[in-house]
Amino acid sequence: MESQPVAIRTTTSVEEGHVQEVVHLAHEELRQLLQQRAEVVRRIGTIKQTIAGLANLFGDGVLSDELLELVDRKSSGRQPGFTKACRMILMDANHHALSARDVCDRIQKKAPPMLARHKDPMASVTAVLNRLVAYGEAKAVSLDNGCRAWLWVADSESELARPQA
Repeated sequence: MESQPVAIRTTTSVEEGHVQEVVHLAHEELRQLLQQRAEVVRRIGTIKQTIAGLANLFGDGVLSDELLELVDRKSSGRQPGFTKACRMILMDANHHALSARDVCDRIQKKAPPMLARHKDPMASVTAVLNRLVAYGEAKAVSLDNGCRAWLWVADSESELARPQA
């Protein structure tokens, strides 16, 4: 049996150039979309915080049922989720960065049974706070004492959200 010659096709520098151009354009578009998403998440957080502040001042009665649900204030008859609790604590921190210990302490004051369900509450809170950073909702910062803390993004100043002069 005689073997047939195998044709090997190599890419030319012109084809590689086109591929690199497409990759570059896709990368640039992805970067822009991620920036836009971060800006939208920040804006949502700011608006939710404003609405929650107004409800704190004037009572939940000023909000419709739909709005109460959208800003996570409507009581569903069950205990809110752990991530939601961490999110609300950061939002209510009034422009202060909180350590994982601070968040644990505040959850302990508001909903002690919630922490009781976790084998290692500090690790659970830290994981949630890091997830909120990945979602673009929080920002990790370093305190003066070198400890890590988290800040709700609506409270932080972002170079991305600020228009360039």
